[in-house]
Amino acid sequence: MKKNNKQQQEMNRRQFLERLGLGSATALSLITVGSLQAIGSSRKALDDEAPEQIKMTYRVQNGTGEHISLLGFGMMRLPHEQEKVNELVDYALAHGINYFDTAPIYGGGSNETATGNALSRHPRDKYYVATKMSNQHESLWSFEKAKEMYDNSFRKLQVDYIDYYLLHSVGGGGIDNLKARFIDNGLLDFLLEERKAGRIRHLGFSYHGDVKVFDWLIDNNDKYHWDFVQIQMNYLDWTHAQRRGGRRRGDANAEYLYGRLEKLGIQAVIMEPLRGGGLANVQDDIREQLARARKDDTPARWGFRWVGSKPNVLTALSGMNRMEHLKENLETFSPLAPCTNVENELLERIADKMSGLPTIGCTTCAYCMPCKHGVDIPGNFAFYNKAVVDGRLPLPDASAPDYEEKRQAYLTAYQEAIPNKARANRCQDCGECLSKCPQQLPIPTHLSRLVEMTRKKKA
Repeated sequence: MKKNNKQQQEMNRRQFLERLGLGSATALSLITVGSLQAIGSSRKALDDEAPEQIKMTYRVQNGTGEHISLLGFGMMRLPHEQEKVNELVDYALAHGINYFDTAPIYGGGSNETATGNALSRHPRDKYYVATKMSNQHESLWSFEKAKEMYDNSFRKLQVDYIDYYLLHSVGGGGIDNLKARFIDNGLLDFLLEERKAGRIRHLGFSYHGDVKVFDWLIDNNDKYHWDFVQIQMNYLDWTHAQRRGGRRRGDANAEYLYGRLEKLGIQAVIMEPLRGGGLANVQDDIREQLARARKDDTPARWGFRWVGSKPNVLTALSGMNRMEHLKENLETFSPLAPCTNVENELLERIADKMSGLPTIGCTTCAYCMPCKHGVDIPGNFAFYNKAVVDGRLPLPDASAPDYEEKRQAYLTAYQEAIPNKARANRCQDCGECLSKCPQQLPIPTHLSRLVEMTRKKKA
């Protein structure tokens, strides 16, 4: 392995904070690259070709003073071509993004390699990389298998330390699952020692599912000293996560999760700020309301601005596999315009309305895939949810005059969008997808309802 340069980085950081007149425990909560460059911060210096004034908004990591871009790059859904990945990463770095999130299971196991290939072309002190212990499957619960995954992350990412390391997707399966994956096998103790040794800079976990697991980990913060926690948060899940989407019982509203973290001073990394793109594709009347309030902002920008306005958010992840999405998101965060009280009230009213829609709470993360029977689970759910938002579902009253017309239109569109071999009727109710879903959705039940909807005839 290469020699760890953490000691030199710590010296650079202390010198930087001294120039600002700050102690290591006191830091600005929001700052732009332009001001950092003006005082000579080596950590924020960008490539020579970078614009002279980058206006990206930054948050300061508690305890270390590191400045993290409020927009983080979620690498889960990358293009297949390495050249395109490189292009996105280069543009992101040149415009102020410095937080890149990946995992061993993303991209069928290729994501860390693609991420490492792209980032390693840049100096190591220009970026922060986050990856995870993705040992969800029982075959990976032994310490030996988990250690192998951990070591492989270093090799694939081409690094000798990992900036942000997470216990991946805790909550599913309850406390017993958590203890089997991390506690009983000694894995968490090992990761704590790795943090002491500097091979992990910051240790945290990502949470989905049973809130008892979240509470247990937070209640034991005096023992584990979590540096950050990754949660799903957006203006819809803030107070409506428990009420919508056909979830199983046990999950929690984001308001509760965020509140517990804020009280303990544990910063939040945000996933699904747009709820799998659902908050970027809202109903026409909601889109019009948002446009009247702020004409230049798309629904996606509203969602990002709401998340970024929360002061305890360290970074908000966005999966940006297309250059136009990357550029739009950069504009939103460069710099971020926090939501006003009036705007927050508007989004609260919109969330109340959206929570009554009969959508399925799928974020299209595709953790449930591949389905051994060929069903495109996220594709089926995304089609259905879009039909709900657009008002294209058949009316619930089968005696309505236009019922058959709407049913036929829905069925035709469904057959055009989803190939025959990937449709909901291919589901065999095997249940393998249930334990994989971070949203705890009863997937086979939802698929059965979709099948019934396409079959139903006018009474």
